[in-house]
Amino acid sequence: MLSWLARLAESCLRPVRRYARMSKDDEDDVLLWSRDLDPHSLGEFSYAIVQANESIEDHSQVETGRDATFVGVYDGHGGPDASRFVSDHLFLNLMRLARENKTVSEDVLRNAFSATEDAFLAHVRKTRQTKPLIAAIGSCCLVGIIWGGKLYVANVGDSRVVVGCLSRSNDIIAEQLTRDHNASLEEVRQELRSSHPDDSHIVVLKHGVWRIKGIIQVSRSIGDAYLKAPEFTLDPSISRFHLSEPLRRPVLTAQPSVYTRVICPQDKFLIFASDGLWEHVTNQEAAEIVYNYPRAGIARRLVIKALQEAARKREMRYADLKKVEKGIRRFFHDDITVIVIFIDHELLGKNTSPSQLSVRGFVDAVGPSEFSVLEGVSMHSK
Repeated sequence: MLSWLARLAESCLRPVRRYARMSKDDEDDVLLWSRDLDPHSLGEFSYAIVQANESIEDHSQVETGRDATFVGVYDGHGGPDASRFVSDHLFLNLMRLARENKTVSEDVLRNAFSATEDAFLAHVRKTRQTKPLIAAIGSCCLVGIIWGGKLYVANVGDSRVVVGCLSRSNDIIAEQLTRDHNASLEEVRQELRSSHPDDSHIVVLKHGVWRIKGIIQVSRSIGDAYLKAPEFTLDPSISRFHLSEPLRRPVLTAQPSVYTRVICPQDKFLIFASDGLWEHVTNQEAAEIVYNYPRAGIARRLVIKALQEAARKREMRYADLKKVEKGIRRFFHDDITVIVIFIDHELLGKNTSPSQLSVRGFVDAVGPSEFSVLEGVSMHSK
């Protein structure tokens, strides 16, 4: 439920609009999980996920505290092991490092990613004898922290965060804050060629899609151990992950791109989403949907928009797509995670003390958050 303060802010800041309701047909997809609206330190958030794979490979979380909000979107590939591991460990690593450094900084974020990567690779070493394909499981990883009037973002892979900014003419403008680490982008291919000048097959166009070593599209990830160290080389009989020549040095990296942004009055909301959304909905389309419809259920609305587009591309109706079971659904769309974070600027600097909340996507795991580590910590980053 919106607080009276948020209701007042909305009535003052937004022009009157006609709102369309979601139809009943949009409310009964058994693979779609959502939370319409919950409080966080600077406003409210909406959360939705739809499953496509036989086992959900998107894991995610929102952690709220008195002074800070943490968002994590972990888009797995090859299986759920890496994304589940990141969900269980990255936030805890971040809290430990923030406590040790007595602040949040870009270095703290980088070190949290590094600690999580090291721990997962150690897990792969322990388990690969009984589960060899774990060496080919990885995850994109997108995290954001709102704290001290700033947004800190770190990203590996092609999940994305977009900020909705209000223009002088009261139009909403979508600004992408992250860079996609995907070989479909020319700049990423050039980066890979520059760092591997002696490897003419570092990026290969295969069936119309650019792939690193002809196998994977993302250039940065947690996991994918077989592309990072010779000790994790897979049996050559597994053709899907076969390398044409022995690995001499890492092909992928877990080093995140890190960004810091001072939250300004024009910033109205943030959309964190796995690439399953951005495959079907543009940044601007997503921002306009968030801006032009009620807050409650807005993440679900974005997921449904992507599903409608996925169905249209296959000359289907969404009503028919909903009848397709998980696993088979993956032929139509990916797992999709969307978290919309609204920013109510009148709450900046106020001790509003919202409930501490920890939400894990799709599993309905909701409980009190442990996100108290930043209370009383210096607001000055190292």
